[in-house]
Amino acid sequence: MVELDKSISFDGRDIRLRAGLLAPQAGGSVLIESGDTAVLVTATRSAGREGIDFLPLLVDYEERLYAAGRIPGGFLRREGRPPEKVTLTSRLIDRPLRPLFPSWLRDDIQIVATTLSMDEQVPPDVLAVTGASVAVLQAQIPFYGPMAAVRVGLVGDDFIINPTYREIDNGDLDLVVAGSPQGVIMVEAGANQLPELDIIEAIEFGYEAVQDLIAAQENLLKELGIEIIQAEPPETPSELEDFIRDRATKSIKKVLSQFDLDKHGRDQALDEIKENEILAPITERPEDDPLRVAAADNQVFSRVFKSLIKKLMRSQIVEDGVRVDGRKLDEVRPVSCQVGLLPSRVHGSGLFNRGLTQVLSTVTLGTPGDAQMLDDLNPEEEKRYLHHYNFPPFSVGETKPMRSPGRREIGHGALAERAIMPILPPQNVFPYVIRVVSEVLSSNGSTSMGSVCGSTLALMDAGVPITKPVSGAAMGLIKEGDQVRILTDIQGIEDFLGDMDFKVAGTDSGITALQMDMKITGLPMETVAKAIEQAKPARLHILEKMLATIDKPRPDLSAFAPRLLTMKIDPDLIGLVIGPGGKTIKGITEQTGAKVDIDDDGTITVSAVEGEKAKKAITLIQGMTRRLEEGDVYAGRVTRIIPIGAFVEVLPGKEGMIHISQLADYRVGKVEDEVAVGDEVIVKVREIDNKGRINLTRLGIHPDEAAAARAAATT
Repeated sequence: MVELDKSISFDGRDIRLRAGLLAPQAGGSVLIESGDTAVLVTATRSAGREGIDFLPLLVDYEERLYAAGRIPGGFLRREGRPPEKVTLTSRLIDRPLRPLFPSWLRDDIQIVATTLSMDEQVPPDVLAVTGASVAVLQAQIPFYGPMAAVRVGLVGDDFIINPTYREIDNGDLDLVVAGSPQGVIMVEAGANQLPELDIIEAIEFGYEAVQDLIAAQENLLKELGIEIIQAEPPETPSELEDFIRDRATKSIKKVLSQFDLDKHGRDQALDEIKENEILAPITERPEDDPLRVAAADNQVFSRVFKSLIKKLMRSQIVEDGVRVDGRKLDEVRPVSCQVGLLPSRVHGSGLFNRGLTQVLSTVTLGTPGDAQMLDDLNPEEEKRYLHHYNFPPFSVGETKPMRSPGRREIGHGALAERAIMPILPPQNVFPYVIRVVSEVLSSNGSTSMGSVCGSTLALMDAGVPITKPVSGAAMGLIKEGDQVRILTDIQGIEDFLGDMDFKVAGTDSGITALQMDMKITGLPMETVAKAIEQAKPARLHILEKMLATIDKPRPDLSAFAPRLLTMKIDPDLIGLVIGPGGKTIKGITEQTGAKVDIDDDGTITVSAVEGEKAKKAITLIQGMTRRLEEGDVYAGRVTRIIPIGAFVEVLPGKEGMIHISQLADYRVGKVEDEVAVGDEVIVKVREIDNKGRINLTRLGIHPDEAAAARAAATT
């Protein structure tokens, strides 16, 4: 295999493509590098399996912790179940690749991207997307590429290409743009309430860089002597196409124009047309009839019938400007909302309905110890906001086994999480860990944006002091030749038979999240810009409906939510609070019933459902960590007596000793003659020796000092 090297520079940061160096038995492979981050991407193709009626594309992103010089945790000390970030990166690679394969292709295709080295400066995900394109083209798989992706950040007023992790964290934008020679093909973004015009400018800025990477791929392929394969589709029997069109067109048009039909009614009516008006007359023909033979191939028959429905639905939209439910192109389905649907043991709940789509979101407030610890190559170590999305089969009227969350569920949850993050209160204002779960109870388009809306309602119902409410809408597209129609708030059939699914979420001030996926090979920037702009009035309309239900966060948390109190101590005293083997902190928990979490910076968070328990624990810790000064006066309690003196607890968890000579201004024969265990005594700190031992006295205390000490002890 010939080895070749190509590099391209963006703002002084190079991306290097090295082909033919590794994995010689893969169909195609490339090592793509930037800084010390290196990702090996391979593409392999095998013959299709019989009976497959879809493209069996499998994309796997693999992280190896040795890439960052780390050994995995756990008992086995090897990589196990992929973390959420790994799944999201697999989706990020898949989404711009999939529409560039011919729709008729049925061969097994597997893309494997493995991060071999990472410098914690350059994220590997966008490198893997571009590398996948190179590997597929090397493997001579039919592909409408090349394709490439870049990340765009916003630092100050300047857009930058492929920012570092630090620049992403400190900036107001994290945008991934993927494109082909035909235009933009995927957008994924999180933003800090940026205006639509800024987002459009950022996408355009990113697509310009994408074109440079596409040109670099084309030059690399030329030097390797590789041609881009764009094979012709298999022929469909024209007699079958003509028969289905002639028999079903009128009936399908009638169904598509019955605006009072819901999703299930429409699907049932179309199935009846297929069975009664097409299949029934075909099965009456002789077995060797060419039409009956062609229709016996279920894949071919289904493809032709679906193609006719798609053509007629799209024609109705393009030519008549009418959608299957009678809405105008920019009209949102009916919206209704509820909050507090569940009892207050659930800390907050919100129900969002838009058409036949229904999402129930719940909020659970936890303590800092409930944060999710991350064990992947991302520099972030923990998450304090978790958004989980569930899509049970009954939500679409189907039955199937319930399994752990799939890639789709993880991806939709991450999108909703990204949309909500910018409006959450900072940790020093609201130290809770927040978990939102969105249960899709009914689905007919854009459940991810329904999750965003439902979650906003639930957060306000829970009393989380969000800075602004967020809503979201999904935009669709029908493109027939030069005719382009953008659809607001798409439903299931428009997503299934359309060309785009473009989700836009944000506040009334700007966008917080974007996700655009295409089913065609690219979209010009002016169309992308129009879709973003058309989404704004839809978002604001939905937001108005939400605010009519609840216009601000509730002033109080649920009675069943934990109460959190925080304090800060000297980090050098953390060991004192924890104690040997955790003995001290366990004792505080047992004594008070409160949970105690300690951060490395000395921040202590105490939680309990009953606020008084949390206050008691805070008082104990304050006493343990307070630095005593010579001359301080306290009202303490005698805890034990020894022959030479008495021990007095002056603060919770902090004791000093009164020597027998300091008990009175006269000679004391026995300690018990002056004090007993349990007595309250007023004492002054006489000395703190070099070992930290506290020596107390009852002598030389002014009456005013004694009165102040008693008053302080009762507060």
